[in-house]
Amino acid sequence: MSKKVRLGIIGLGQQGGAYAKFIQDGLVPNMEIGAICDVDPGKKEQASSQYADVPFYDDYITMLESGDVDAIVTCVPHFLHPEMGIETLKRNIHALVEKPAGVYTKQVKELNEFAASKPGLSFAIMFNQRNNPLYQRLKEIVDAGEIGSIRRTNWIITTWWRPQGYYNSSEWRATWGGEGGGVLVNQAPHQLDLWQWICGVPQSVYAKVAYGFRRDIAVEDEVTAVVDYGDGATGVFVTATHDLTGTDRFEILGDQGKIVVENSKTATVTRLRKPERELSDGMGMDDVRKLFMGELNPEEYYSTEVIEFESVWGGQHAGVLENFAANILDGTPLLAPGSDGINGVRLANAIHLSSWTGTEVGLDFDEDVFLAELNKRIAAEGKFPQRS
Repeated sequence: MSKKVRLGIIGLGQQGGAYAKFIQDGLVPNMEIGAICDVDPGKKEQASSQYADVPFYDDYITMLESGDVDAIVTCVPHFLHPEMGIETLKRNIHALVEKPAGVYTKQVKELNEFAASKPGLSFAIMFNQRNNPLYQRLKEIVDAGEIGSIRRTNWIITTWWRPQGYYNSSEWRATWGGEGGGVLVNQAPHQLDLWQWICGVPQSVYAKVAYGFRRDIAVEDEVTAVVDYGDGATGVFVTATHDLTGTDRFEILGDQGKIVVENSKTATVTRLRKPERELSDGMGMDDVRKLFMGELNPEEYYSTEVIEFESVWGGQHAGVLENFAANILDGTPLLAPGSDGINGVRLANAIHLSSWTGTEVGLDFDEDVFLAELNKRIAAEGKFPQRS
């Protein structure tokens, strides 16, 4: 193999077009465009004008068997990611799947199991937010125990405003059979991933979800989910697509500190001098009065740090592509291993299932029960085939 990975881009839409431009503009120095594939005949002319020397295919299997690519990225509807990932790995070609890894855990598990049988191949997922230095630093802080054991988490992420015209722009958009859901599978997978990547995978979830609440769609446009981590620790996740001004606020409360993130740009980290219970047990009411009245220096009890990084548009995506190529070329560890993709899909499935059944759902839910419920909704739409 050359020193540059030849990437096959499956789907020359918004994402595929962006990745092609990143590579063409030199933002991914260890990668070049090996081939482009799209079933839309109109994309051939676009590709030939923008990427004149790059082979174009209208069938991804043909592209995989052409010898033009060392790796691929799947910029296609969500249901297709597992199938395309498996077919790619079957041909000993490295695979980078877009988020989400799939729509339901049963299909994603098949992808993960097949990838595990090909340990010599690179298998990654486009969780570009893991390449955000702010979230990388926060994960380091939590993993190092700097705020102690997590007691509560909250993420309000409603910066996903979408007008009705967005949903009307395509027949498959915001459908159970075409997209597999709404905000949970389209806009919020990055936060679902980061939430679990930093705070851990919960044991169960109870959710209240609104379907077609403020938009004329069948799928969810507002979600409130409460998760249980065990040992009394809980978390809340709120997301929606009808909040025009939107909020992005993420809090992690530990027993020895707290993290508050605003707009995914600035984090305020508070570190207690001692665990909170020790501070509580060691303070008399006069100490409490003095603290509240401002007569005691709060730095005796905690320190505060503000963390902020500049974020260059496109840099996070390009960084994942570069990391994926580096893993292929020299074994550099992946920022986002493909096998991690099932975590966010599992949580989204559990949130849906909880809302459909009105019960608290364990993260070890029966995959066949979820798929049966999903297929009921696909059948009611009458536009797409049911899934197996």
